[in-house]
Amino acid sequence: MALTLPDRASFEIAYAGQAPWDIPGPQKNFVDVADRITGTVLDAGCGTGENALFFAARGCHVTGIDFLEEPIRRARKKVEERNIPATFLVKDALTLNDWNEQFDNVFDSGLFHVFSDDDAKIYVEGLAHILKPGGHVFLLCFSDSEPGTQGPRRIPKQMIYDRFSKGWAVESVTATRFGIHPALEGRVFSGEAPYAWFAIIRRVA
Repeated sequence: MALTLPDRASFEIAYAGQAPWDIPGPQKNFVDVADRITGTVLDAGCGTGENALFFAARGCHVTGIDFLEEPIRRARKKVEERNIPATFLVKDALTLNDWNEQFDNVFDSGLFHVFSDDDAKIYVEGLAHILKPGGHVFLLCFSDSEPGTQGPRRIPKQMIYDRFSKGWAVESVTATRFGIHPALEGRVFSGEAPYAWFAIIRRVA
C-alpha cells in the first residue's frame, strides 16, 4: 500500500489551482443519508464548505473546520452569498481533544486518509471527545481499490474497523466513488472518480 501523506504546502498548492475534492456541491454519499442527520454537525476538514452548507440549509446547526485559511475564507464568503447560517473556523482536526463543544454528528469527507497511523489515532480520540454518545461519524475516504499512487493514502476496509475498534460501532462500510471536480473527471484517477469507502460509525462509549 502506497503511503502518501500530503503536508500543508501540498494543500495550499491545490487550493491555488483546482483542488480535485473542491466540487460545486455536496458529496453524493452525504446527500444520500441526509434524512438520518439532524441536530449539531461538525464538518472536520470542511474545505470550502459545500457539505456543511448543504446540511445548514436543511436546518442543522453546522460548524466546519479546516487547518488552512483559504478554504475557510471561501466558505465564509459562500455563507454571505447564500445567506445560509453556518460557522467556519480555522482549526486543526488533530486538536479536537482541546475543544469543549460536543456534536450530534461528524462529517469527514477526505480527511481521515491524509493522516499517518499516529495522527489517525489522535484524530479518532479527538472525535470521541467531541461526539455525543450515540452520535455518528459519516466518513468518506479513499479505498485501496483505487489503483496507482496519485492522490492520498489508500485505506483498506479493515483499517476503518481497526481505528474505530474501542468505544465505537462501525455500522457499515460501503464501496463507492469519491466525487471530484467535473473538470478533472477521468484525468487524474481511475474512471470518472476514485474508488472510496463510505463508513457510518456510531459512538457507543
